[in-house]
Amino acid sequence: MAAKKITTPLTDEVVKSLRAGDAVEITGVIYQARDAAHKRLVALIEAGEALPFELQGAVVYYMGPSPAKPGNPIGSAGPTTSGRMDAYAPLLMKHGLKGMIGKGLRTAEVKQAMVDETAVYFAATGGAGALLAQRITGNEVIAWPELGAEAVARLDVVDFPAIVVNDCHGGDLYEEGRAKYAREA
Repeated sequence: MAAKKITTPLTDEVVKSLRAGDAVEITGVIYQARDAAHKRLVALIEAGEALPFELQGAVVYYMGPSPAKPGNPIGSAGPTTSGRMDAYAPLLMKHGLKGMIGKGLRTAEVKQAMVDETAVYFAATGGAGALLAQRITGNEVIAWPELGAEAVARLDVVDFPAIVVNDCHGGDLYEEGRAKYAREA
């Protein structure tokens, strides 16, 4: 099955068309943000202040880049463990975040927020950061440069490969995979 081509910002219609297990290729702008940036984003929302980027329809990549070699926009760009952002993700989805890219399991609260807010969680292949970096054509730090690798960056991507793990219909690829290969008692 060929990958579904999707473009950011994501609409509810696009998110609703995705199912756990779908391969996608994302083109457009995604935002790099990890733990420290998430904490600051939530603080801004709670204070009623402006965010450094528009959350409506946004996709956030949980990624810590390595330094770029001369002539490249970014170094290795592999996913980091998504669970560290779970405390912040439901509020961000409530304010318009539509997609998250990372690796690993999400909490029940985050999965429910995806259903309630029409959002999706994608997995990028861990250990393939050098290959994923080839799909990133632009990289600009837009907030909190003092955070180094945890700063918020605007990434331009072309056909960035990912797999839908959790969809807005309650589908969970990890649970489906375990159930498929579970031994019967």
